[in-house]
Amino acid sequence: MPAKILLIGAGRWGANHLRTWLALGVDLWVVDANGKTLEKCAEAGVPCDRLGSSVRDFLVRVDAVDVVTPAETHPSLCSEAIAAGKDVFVEKPIALTAAEGEDLVRRAAAAGRILQVGHIFRYEPATVALRNVISSGRLGEIRWLKGNFSGFKRPRMDSGVMMADGIHFVDLFNHLLGRSPVAARARLLDLLDRGMDDNAWAWLDYEGAFAEIECGYFAPLKAREALVVGTKGSALLDYGAKQEKLKVFANRHVREGGAWVAVEEGAEAVPVAAAEPLKIELQAFLDSLVSRIPPLADGAAGVEAVRVTEALLRAARENTTLSLCR
Repeated sequence: MPAKILLIGAGRWGANHLRTWLALGVDLWVVDANGKTLEKCAEAGVPCDRLGSSVRDFLVRVDAVDVVTPAETHPSLCSEAIAAGKDVFVEKPIALTAAEGEDLVRRAAAAGRILQVGHIFRYEPATVALRNVISSGRLGEIRWLKGNFSGFKRPRMDSGVMMADGIHFVDLFNHLLGRSPVAARARLLDLLDRGMDDNAWAWLDYEGAFAEIECGYFAPLKAREALVVGTKGSALLDYGAKQEKLKVFANRHVREGGAWVAVEEGAEAVPVAAAEPLKIELQAFLDSLVSRIPPLADGAAGVEAVRVTEALLRAARENTTLSLCR
């Protein structure tokens, strides 16, 4: 029988979860506080008796919960689901503080529940291809990474842009390098006077590799790009490209006598599987429900991304570089 999934929040990004769950053929239930959103769910094919505004009404009838709500609600909703014995998928960030995230991880572990966090870049076929390029040694030793998550759009109201968007690249770089940074600094702007950042720049020291992240709501052109530079070459990944998402450049510097020479030996487009990342991500959650194997983006990964992002926010406030060594 198909898994019974309760989707909590079917609005802005939740609408994509709704569409994907229906495509995956699960037995779907939906809770949302907005009546018009529930009407759209009914139009999409969710039976009316499986639509409501109360989580408690449906918790006992499902196997797992998908939380796609404002970040400040994640701890309470996830805790309630775990206490009811349900496995949980929660959109990133897992919580607004690492302490709250750690509490969820402890609760899930004690209850023997799966806890997956929506760090979708991990499930992008282009990310898988990039990791393969890095592990093959084609780029040599990784020295520098750069991520850009920018574009003109409506600001989120539950967190600043670094926690909403920049965290994507915090987690991606942790994932690509297989380790966390040892130091962090950042510069944040509040151009809209909302009391939270809407343009941000971050710098992370990975001890041997240096990473920078830019994110914001004002750039006229949408950017979802990652650059990875090594001692033997570099790779450019454009998540928004329809073709040739990942290119590898055989560029390196060679010393000749008392000078350095820039050697360019061409670029190659790396094949990337054509698949929808959200569908891969949610299918991975379904697979974990059956196998009981922790997902690629587990609760610990979600907490670490928040821990680093919290440090970036604090470093910006204090105008300093913070050590992240435990």
